[in-house]
Amino acid sequence: MKYDLIVVGAGVLGTFHAYHASRLGKNVLLLEKDEKQAGSSTQNFGQVVPSGLSSTWNKYGQRSLVHYLELQQKADFTIRQQGSVYIASDDAEQELLEEQRDIHAKAGYENIMFSKKGIIERFPDLNPDYIKSGLFYPQELSVDPRQMVNRVSDYLNEMGRVHVRYNHKVMAIIRKMTGCEIELENGNTFRSEQVLVCCGYSFKTLYPAIFEKSNIKISKLQMLKTKPLSNIKLKSNILTGLTIRRYESFEECPSFANLATPERYQKLKENGIHILFKQADDGSIIIGDSHEYAGIDGVRELGCQSNPEIDGLIMKEARRILNLPEDCIAERWAGFYGQHEDDIFVHDVEKRIKIITGIGGKGMTSAAGYAEESINSLYQV
Repeated sequence: MKYDLIVVGAGVLGTFHAYHASRLGKNVLLLEKDEKQAGSSTQNFGQVVPSGLSSTWNKYGQRSLVHYLELQQKADFTIRQQGSVYIASDDAEQELLEEQRDIHAKAGYENIMFSKKGIIERFPDLNPDYIKSGLFYPQELSVDPRQMVNRVSDYLNEMGRVHVRYNHKVMAIIRKMTGCEIELENGNTFRSEQVLVCCGYSFKTLYPAIFEKSNIKISKLQMLKTKPLSNIKLKSNILTGLTIRRYESFEECPSFANLATPERYQKLKENGIHILFKQADDGSIIIGDSHEYAGIDGVRELGCQSNPEIDGLIMKEARRILNLPEDCIAERWAGFYGQHEDDIFVHDVEKRIKIITGIGGKGMTSAAGYAEESINSLYQV
């Protein structure tokens, strides 16, 4: 059987490329090397927050919101529209929030500015002493990252729109006169008109020489998850002062250029730490995260284990914001993603074979919207 399109990699970027191609009526094969997707798309917070993206990528994030909500109407993909709130803890962060409010309001992206009193009323579990003000984005989403992308790919497979094959590691892609041939580790082959390689941070098997020169970096992130905490109710994605100082959207604010780093943040900034909270349906809370960087062999260089010192810094700052009980942590892990200096790495290997990866931490928020434009461009829609 010959397919119109083969997508290598069933992370959020690959899955949504397959999804949009199928919506154009294409016969698609989605190949995943593992038993289930277990890479970057399952190792993150599961926050869908276009508000944090640059103006260029915000449009992809907003389109992603539309696609997520359309999917959720068809089945439960763990998508919840609970909004996101940024909490300012000092005057500089509040000024950035006010500037961001105006930028997004002019662009037509809905948001609501809350006073300290308004934030305390809406989020009574947060420490009042931390709060200066807050900026709320009601349309933003959260998902369960360990389930969402696998549920989407399984749904596409069940509906017959995309043929999904797990435990299918691709070893080579060969250009033929009339298309491409995929060679698997088990010796089987598939044929297609086009191939997209959405390989996450796996750079050793396919096109290692290209990735060696790609300027992709690997980011290691540390996150923690609490036991279910029935006494705490976080109704939205919680993003804090360190996030305001880090996210790309705030870099476009006028006062960002003069933003100074207070002493209390120095050690946290050195480790790329900003504090996020996201509560799951069972009451457990994901807390994080940190950022360490290395080259494309970053997983080996940085190590797969969490650094206890970094976890300690994260939890110390987290407890400054939210009153968490002692001994509440049930899990801790390190996640990884590939990040390109141009926001995403798109490379034509040759005619009919294209690499699309290195989307960084924007994948969960923007991949669904980006993949729509990417597929429309591929098929000249």
